[in-house]
Amino acid sequence: MMNSTTANQECKVPPGTIISGKWHGNQYQIIKPLGHGANGVVYLAKGKAGYSALKLSENSMSITSEVNVLKHFSKVRDSSLGPFLHDVDDWLKPGRSSAIAFYAMEYIQGPAYLDFIKGKGSEWISVLVIQLLSSLEQLHMGGWIFGDLKPDNLIVSSSPVKLRFVDVGGTTQKGRAIKEFTDFFDRGYWGMGNRKADAGYDLFAVAMIIINSAYPKRFSRNGEGKQLLFRKIEEHPYLKKHKRLLQKALCGEYINAEEMRVDLIRNLKYEEKTVRAPVKKQVSVNKQTSPAQSNHSAAPKRRAQKRKRKRITGFLDAVLVLTGLFVLYMLYIYHFLLP
Repeated sequence: MMNSTTANQECKVPPGTIISGKWHGNQYQIIKPLGHGANGVVYLAKGKAGYSALKLSENSMSITSEVNVLKHFSKVRDSSLGPFLHDVDDWLKPGRSSAIAFYAMEYIQGPAYLDFIKGKGSEWISVLVIQLLSSLEQLHMGGWIFGDLKPDNLIVSSSPVKLRFVDVGGTTQKGRAIKEFTDFFDRGYWGMGNRKADAGYDLFAVAMIIINSAYPKRFSRNGEGKQLLFRKIEEHPYLKKHKRLLQKALCGEYINAEEMRVDLIRNLKYEEKTVRAPVKKQVSVNKQTSPAQSNHSAAPKRRAQKRKRKRITGFLDAVLVLTGLFVLYMLYIYHFLLP
């Protein structure tokens, strides 16, 4: 549950509504709602440049904050942390005196994180979380904490497969109070920390995302906190393989996202090495042959070879004798019997 459960009613508009920018004059036709939070509603909209995700909010300060985050994303070289910002403007809604702030951003298509894992398998969890930690490290270095980090705010785009942020509404500057949160991913809900915007808050949520990957239906604390989470880790084979990493993240022992990312990569390398290690053939002690046994078993073979050599030698001797006698007989006939 969020700390505010309903978006402002003024931001709810039916499909087909045309949103016209007061300052830039760009028009967007509302197709359907994509989601809502504490500070507004996000719609799929179509403009002259194609489809966009358009957020309406009565809170202009919130819009300004989110736009600043998206601008920060765009400044990170070779990165696509979140959606690209297309337009920022105000909308003069008919029948209303004050304007409603909005911004249009890239519409990222792809399955939600949990749907992707369900379809592809648990081996993708670590791959995507490594990407997530890299993105968080860059976000944190820019002075921002994502805050409301959960699978619902993560989309997996294709070609190449990449995890993307799609809702930066809860993003908060470091040191301030978290603006938006969802109970299951909030360390305050589990009694394992406060709601101050720091790196540990996001890394706690990353651990809970991994746990949520193993338990898609989630679960409530039922009067417990750390003990329940640790027990759930022990009871699931995938989570148990990453037991130490998850416990460190839940207890706030990581200094930054990069440190957690390195640990996860190390776990993957160890797991891969274990799976690919060749199985050594075990030689049975009973089948091992001692030198004495070897000599003993070879003796009959040597005796047979010796007998064979003796037979061959005897045959050759007999041939030589018979040949000599034949020669002598022929000489006798030649000298004494022939005229």
